[in-house]
Amino acid sequence: MTLLSPGRLWLLVLLPVLVAVYVLLQRRRRAYAVRFTNLALLSQVAPRHPGWRRHVAAGLFLVMVALMIVGFARPAGSVKVPRDRATIMVAVDVSLSMMAKDVPPSRVEAAKAAAKKFIGELPARFNVGVVSFAGNANLIAPPSADRQAALASIDQLVLAKRTAIGEAVFTCLQAVRTFDAQASQDPPPAHIVLLSDGDNTTGRSVQEAVDASRAAHVPVSTIAFGTPYGTVDIEGETTGVSVNKETLRALAESTDGKAYEAQSLGQLTEVYSHIGSSLGFKIEHRDISARFLGIALLFALAAAGTSLAWFSRLP
Repeated sequence: MTLLSPGRLWLLVLLPVLVAVYVLLQRRRRAYAVRFTNLALLSQVAPRHPGWRRHVAAGLFLVMVALMIVGFARPAGSVKVPRDRATIMVAVDVSLSMMAKDVPPSRVEAAKAAAKKFIGELPARFNVGVVSFAGNANLIAPPSADRQAALASIDQLVLAKRTAIGEAVFTCLQAVRTFDAQASQDPPPAHIVLLSDGDNTTGRSVQEAVDASRAAHVPVSTIAFGTPYGTVDIEGETTGVSVNKETLRALAESTDGKAYEAQSLGQLTEVYSHIGSSLGFKIEHRDISARFLGIALLFALAAAGTSLAWFSRLP
């Protein structure tokens, strides 16, 4: 819970003042009572009973006041709200290092299978776009609600040389900015999910991509995919292709996204599942002051009821 107008809580300082005034009045009442020397009158002015019951109505009244003050400060609860016009951009690395078979049957085939499962399980209200990137980045499926187009684009991925991570982010951002007629002025809430196993080797830098993503308020979640033992055969030469986790983690953390690592198809599928559940909603704070005012009303009724029942008067 949070407070939308926390400055109003200063009114709570009135509570100890009320308590002090109440205690002072009780002492004055007792002092006034002992001034009577006639015991018969004393028993009428300061009877021993109801004793503690005298303070119940006052206590309930103070609780009521405290609840009303908290309600006046506009408490708000966190609620999950579906993201309207939400757009998810899936960027898949198709550089030659994705041929590595350390993740069977190969990194690229495992990536295809996991990406297709992720897209297929996203809520229908999401728009999904797909970008492939190697030496440059290409929008192979513009963001839309057409799942079949997105899935078909995954099947058409073709490997190529070099890795342009920065260009992939810029291509995703451009797709978001041109999503619909109002996107240029009111872009949809968007999130980029980028899977790669390497470093940025061509095109615009990762830092430029970070700056552009932050300016557009579009987080980038990254998945570092593969093991440290991957190798590929290029032109008869075997080359090691370990995963550059640091670059991908820096991209994610600098754009308020999440950085994940996966070394198998099972782990990759689990990562995609976690991303999908976290993107389905946004958190909003909604005013719940009516709850506090309602409870305060119950305490007010309790204070009035006890006072009427025991003393035949309102507090």
